[in-house]
Amino acid sequence: MPRNARERLLATAEELFYAEGIKSVGVERILTVSGVGRASLYRHFPGKDDLVVAVLRRRDENWRAWMAERVSALGGDPLSVFDALAERFARADFRGCAFINTMVESADPDSPAHRVAAEHKERVVSYVARLLAESGHPHADETARAIALLMDGAIVTAVRERTPAPAGRARAVAAALLAGGPSPNPGTAD
Repeated sequence: MPRNARERLLATAEELFYAEGIKSVGVERILTVSGVGRASLYRHFPGKDDLVVAVLRRRDENWRAWMAERVSALGGDPLSVFDALAERFARADFRGCAFINTMVESADPDSPAHRVAAEHKERVVSYVARLLAESGHPHADETARAIALLMDGAIVTAVRERTPAPAGRARAVAAALLAGGPSPNPGTAD
């Protein structure tokens, strides 16, 4: 557990929000589990919404760094994102995507938490587009959106099925798409 009060708050809130949901975890619970006093919480975060945003930004950075490291270790090609997801799905503490979960809980697209979650998803699309461009794919931006859709679908299905198998199924669909299947966005393809 981190020593610094801010880090303890972030680590505790991230763990609790992911395991139980943002709305179901109150400030009192975060304070009790983290061992941080109320004055410290409000010195670092004016309110729970600010803590939620900070947790999501931190998770975004950590998740994208993890994904980049795993994709590189798994071969570096665009389809490796599904292999990395399969590893994540196999973890006992897997509860889906923290960002999808946030968008469901904070359905108002103007809420700060929803906006940060949506920004994360756009960063994932950009990362996949970069992988596709580096591999020479001619329609990297459009195809990245289709692959991100498959990633999100695999995540939700893995939560429902409680198995890493959806990552493999989504990988197979993405492989067919990359092998010359139908354009992910026929209205904009050449």
